[in-house]
Amino acid sequence: MSGAGRTLVVLLEDHPGALTRVTSLFRRRNFNIDSLAVGHSERPGISRMSVVVAGDASEVDQVVKQLHKLIEVVEVRDVSDGAPLLREMALIRVRADSTKRGEVTELAKLFGARVVDISHNTLTLEITGAEHKVESLVKLLSKFGIEEMVRSGRIAMARDSAGASVGMDEALSA
Repeated sequence: MSGAGRTLVVLLEDHPGALTRVTSLFRRRNFNIDSLAVGHSERPGISRMSVVVAGDASEVDQVVKQLHKLIEVVEVRDVSDGAPLLREMALIRVRADSTKRGEVTELAKLFGARVVDISHNTLTLEITGAEHKVESLVKLLSKFGIEEMVRSGRIAMARDSAGASVGMDEALSA
């Protein structure tokens, strides 16, 4: 998945059928969901959904208006503009016998990934970061043979507008 697409953050009531009603709205509006991540929020009884859809701002604005009409939806924000915090997590099982294990481990270190499981013939890595970082590691690991992979999809949060917010990536590189 590339960094393209509009990223929506939807807060919705956490009860059966709520997710189905939200995703059905995208289907009815003929929007393909490129990425969908749902989990608990900081508010009890409220789930947080990060949705990535293709479309220009005016098309997505129509979907946002429709989402606001759903009873279960508490809040919807298009966080695409500005500088949102965007991350993805992946678990990647790579073929790595004893002769390749060192090379795979070094690649993991270069990307800030961790080895989370080892077997005789494989290593399982965990990486968290920007989508392009995850994608770059996946491309490099493909020469070893990826046996299994799971990616979370994009999760998003708007930066704090209360003060001059500098991302840690930028602060650490300064």
